[in-house]
Amino acid sequence: MAKWSRTLGLLLSLVMLVAGCGSSGQPAGGGDGPSGSGDQQSPPAAGTQPQAPATPAPSGRTTLQMWIMPNTTQSEQDMLQLLQPFMAQHNVDVQVTVIDWSSAWTRITAAATSGEGPDVLQLGTTWVPAIAAMGALEPLSGKVAEIGGADAFYPASWNTVSIAGDPEVYAVPWFIDVRAAYYRTDVFQKAGVDPQTAFRDWESFKAALHQINGTEIEGRPVAAIGFPGKNDWNVTHNIMPWVWGAGGSELSADLRSSAINSEEALDGVMFYTGLVREGLVPPGVLEKNTSDAEMAFHTGEFAVFFNGPWMVSQYTRPESENGHADKIAAQNYGVAPIPEGPRGRYTFFGGSNLAIFNASRHKELSWELVKFLVGKEAQMAYGEMAGMLPALKALEPDMVALNANFAPFYEAARYGRSYASIPQWGPVETVYTKHLSTIWDLTAGVSGTYSREAVKQVLDEAAREATSLLNQ
Repeated sequence: MAKWSRTLGLLLSLVMLVAGCGSSGQPAGGGDGPSGSGDQQSPPAAGTQPQAPATPAPSGRTTLQMWIMPNTTQSEQDMLQLLQPFMAQHNVDVQVTVIDWSSAWTRITAAATSGEGPDVLQLGTTWVPAIAAMGALEPLSGKVAEIGGADAFYPASWNTVSIAGDPEVYAVPWFIDVRAAYYRTDVFQKAGVDPQTAFRDWESFKAALHQINGTEIEGRPVAAIGFPGKNDWNVTHNIMPWVWGAGGSELSADLRSSAINSEEALDGVMFYTGLVREGLVPPGVLEKNTSDAEMAFHTGEFAVFFNGPWMVSQYTRPESENGHADKIAAQNYGVAPIPEGPRGRYTFFGGSNLAIFNASRHKELSWELVKFLVGKEAQMAYGEMAGMLPALKALEPDMVALNANFAPFYEAARYGRSYASIPQWGPVETVYTKHLSTIWDLTAGVSGTYSREAVKQVLDEAAREATSLLNQ
């Protein structure tokens, strides 16, 4: 901690930079939720703004303050329902405040600098090192054995609870977000493509996409694959699995410089954007964000879509319960791993963690609340509510028994990769998102001429800016 406290002035400057980036430069949350129930840039909707507590605390009872993001469609009500056994057992009230992702970073950093914040709070996985470096989080190393320690969680998830190079633990994993491929079983069947081999590696994947592209279902041609371009909050998350699969990395091994312009990283970017250039992606989808692209997959515009586990839950619920069970994709879908690249199989691994503010006047009780939320019963219940995977590894068999389509996501959790856990990651990701958006403009022909040399030039500029941030 001492190492990072020396860089507090720099970090505060970076915080101001990130907070001022607007909608296209939201801080890296690593905790993107299901669309329509908490994604970082969705328009504010009912249940996503800070809300007054549903039930004022009776006089004489301790009240814990808890900040969460809109992880479900009724975030405050769902959380209070989940916490009923905890509140009864400890004779305590919990005041839940729901903060939209678009304002959460500003509110949390303001609380960190003022010392006036909640007792317990949700943090996107990539936010933990920055907030910890500000000295705002209670150290938890002495307590985590009570919840099973690192062995109870996936390594990529545990990687996000500390600052790189600092053994102290500042948060605990709550739920995880990994990405896999949703595909249309009817399209693959009609085109005569075996999904078992289609997602084996990049070569078989591209061949399969060409074979299924334009397959007609009910008289309507279906494009091979769809994904968002620059108008999305997942720009970096969407591209990095292809960079990693090609042998590239976001940063150098010593975390002191950017590696986004390596030849391997360039190979990954060219493969992914090349799917557009080869006519496998309908051009219009590049203008959508993840939420809109999800709907386009639901309604049958394309046959493959990379996304998180929440769609599995959405495909079991009717529209009246904020689900999509009535859509054509829900009745004809499977889930497969992201295809293996020439240097390995990787996927984005994010999610959200729980932390205790060090200004809390109820630290022991706050820890009891955190322990309750990472307990098996609460983890399972909230996983079903939010459509996210519980952070506890021990619950994997229960979730797969609930729905077999969760299995590929648990497989993905084993090869998933989280970003370097450094305080500067948020600003670095903002730089990457800006320049990767430029590459999407090249790809779509909006500006400039798409070529390997042009893409390399953009990545060089991204690397220069990111390295400058890392060395300030």
